[in-house]
Amino acid sequence: MRNIARRTVLAAALALAAPAAFAQGNSGVPDTGGPKLVLQIEGQAQGKVVIDLLPDVAPKATERLITLAKDGKYDNVVFHRVIDGFMAQTGDVQFGKKGGDTSMAGMGGSDLPDLPAEFSNRSFQRGIVGMARSADPNSANSQFFIMFAPAPYLDGQYTVVGHVIEGMDVVDQIKKGDANKNGVVTDPDYIAKATVEQN
Repeated sequence: MRNIARRTVLAAALALAAPAAFAQGNSGVPDTGGPKLVLQIEGQAQGKVVIDLLPDVAPKATERLITLAKDGKYDNVVFHRVIDGFMAQTGDVQFGKKGGDTSMAGMGGSDLPDLPAEFSNRSFQRGIVGMARSADPNSANSQFFIMFAPAPYLDGQYTVVGHVIEGMDVVDQIKKGDANKNGVVTDPDYIAKATVEQN
């Protein structure tokens, strides 16, 4: 039941989002010098996306993304829900592997325990990366989403774990889902390879 809720709660938030105009480019937030999650995206969108992780803001979520990336868990994971003008969601290492049955993508996590909420005063602006969760605030696990446009009504509701510092043009090209199905994507784009760069 918890995993089903993980999909529906974010879907409910997504339903509140209206398509929004947004500028090309990156998030406009400077590089903090922290660890970087580097995603090589393939499919309709092709290219590199660099996410500046925020260990000072969300240490547990940052550690989780680093661990899963280093273990190769994000490789070949699809962007299962993508809503134009809102966000692109990925990271379901359990049900979201390209080449397999992804009909349950968005309902799973990893074999690691769920994470406690790490809410902050960071606002959900374009390029911000947040952790997906169920109705339980302490249920984030492996899934994350990248904002196409500001959504301040998410502030204080989801953990902000990073922001895109390179490749928002690639994020903008990620294949969009069906608006009538809460953004579920047919033949979705995917993370071909996820790596971590640390100073």
